[in-house]
Amino acid sequence: MIFFFACSFVVSAQSEEKPYSLSVDIGESKNSTSSNDTKDIINEMIKNNIELLIFVGGDGTARDILDAITENNFDDLLVIGVPSGVKMYSGIFVVNPADAAEVVKLVLEGGAGFAEFEIMDADEKAFREDRFIIKLYGYMNGPSVPARFQGAKQASPETVNEHEAQEAIAKYIIEQMIPDGTYILGPGTTLKTVTEILNIKKTTLGVDIYQSGKIVLDVNEARIIELVDDFSKAWIIVSPIGHQGMLFGRGNQQISPGVIERVGRDHIFVISTPSKLKGIAGETLKVDTGDSSVDEMLRGYIRVITDYNEIRLMKVE
Repeated sequence: MIFFFACSFVVSAQSEEKPYSLSVDIGESKNSTSSNDTKDIINEMIKNNIELLIFVGGDGTARDILDAITENNFDDLLVIGVPSGVKMYSGIFVVNPADAAEVVKLVLEGGAGFAEFEIMDADEKAFREDRFIIKLYGYMNGPSVPARFQGAKQASPETVNEHEAQEAIAKYIIEQMIPDGTYILGPGTTLKTVTEILNIKKTTLGVDIYQSGKIVLDVNEARIIELVDDFSKAWIIVSPIGHQGMLFGRGNQQISPGVIERVGRDHIFVISTPSKLKGIAGETLKVDTGDSSVDEMLRGYIRVITDYNEIRLMKVE
């Protein structure tokens, strides 16, 4: 018998092969919640001896869950994070909801062991100030299915070689730009190097638009669509997240499926230093735009600019 425990909403589950039983109304429904509510709900679930916890959220939710697990000495609990937020740098998250379903199936069939996943803590104050400061918060157990989990983000190393590689990439990108082109710039220090050479300001963590020698800072999807007059002369420039290899769907959700479709795959510049590529788990890039058809369009091999006029083909999954 499989029991499902859920908070303040009813889910029906039926199967001809296995009996399912559902327990509901753990906690109470609220219009707004806090981290304490998350911890309270986890405490109630732990009292019911759950064996697998699946949550939807971001790094903040992951930290709250880890706190509750630690306080209850319930370290054997397996956890799966389904990404839904802005900051998802922890390793406990699967790549997308479909992967979560596959992992749950493997757990139920006894085909998954367990592994420790890093839970990361991004400095909220620094984040609001467009500075990226992240540290290890702790470890949480989850099913060991490496291909389905995104891995934890690693920051770019602050070395002379890394900066030189970023500058070489930036110079090459600038040489490819056309005067009447529009460039949608993703977050990251490599992208910021491009604008530093152009002698203009860019946000580190936001998405910005560069056109006609000017930049519009921190744009969302609606603003991108409003500002781009001709998508045939628009390009997206992005860099994958360190270690995770996430290209779209983490930290750059402003570049939505609709924007990607309008721009087209052939007008996407992917840039990364060799050291970052080397550190990406499985040496494959990943996408999770929220639109399966756009994800499928992006899959396959894509060119990654790794130095001045140096390109490497990387697989996108």
